[in-house]
Amino acid sequence: MTGCAKKATLQEGAVVTQEQKAVAQAPAEAAATTAPDTRAARDRALQDQALIDQAARDAAEKAAREAAAKAAKDAADRAKREAKEKAAAILKELQIADVNFDYDKYNLKPEAQEILKKGAPAYLKYRDYKLVVEGHCDERGTAEYNLALGEKRATEAAKYLTDLGIEKERIKTISYGKEMPLDQGHDEAAWAKNRRAHFVIFPPVK
Repeated sequence: MTGCAKKATLQEGAVVTQEQKAVAQAPAEAAATTAPDTRAARDRALQDQALIDQAARDAAEKAAREAAAKAAKDAADRAKREAKEKAAAILKELQIADVNFDYDKYNLKPEAQEILKKGAPAYLKYRDYKLVVEGHCDERGTAEYNLALGEKRATEAAKYLTDLGIEKERIKTISYGKEMPLDQGHDEAAWAKNRRAHFVIFPPVK
């Protein structure tokens, strides 16, 4: 091999070696360039997932708060409804039907006594309720006379109730005489309805 040929061969070998180095270095350089991008992408993905997870937790907590608030409101509404229903049931149990009197009389007839006997036990059960007994008359007679007669009728009914065990201080009486007729008629059928004692319930003051 001549000197020129040998020199050319060496130069070619040198070129190959440099090319090989370049080829070998390229992946490393590419990897070095790609690594930061990969980490950044991974970090962004983690951040995005963290935001998604936080949003899910916030939504779950909000839903739990709303559910708890609704449950509390439903419970309060149910308690109010039950209390109202209970109060209505008690008032119904305490209601005493009117008792009627003969003309110009204030003594209790047997049927009136039975009505009071039937009504008294509820007042022994619910002792925080009070009662007003109203005395009424028909339209015949003077206003003054009927006021006095109405008071006697109310007092007689109240006394009978106290004899059945209801405390005297829980019962009050009032007379309306002929001023508040139940029936506006002007015959015996109407008058018989108007000669009465009427019972008004007073619930406890809260």
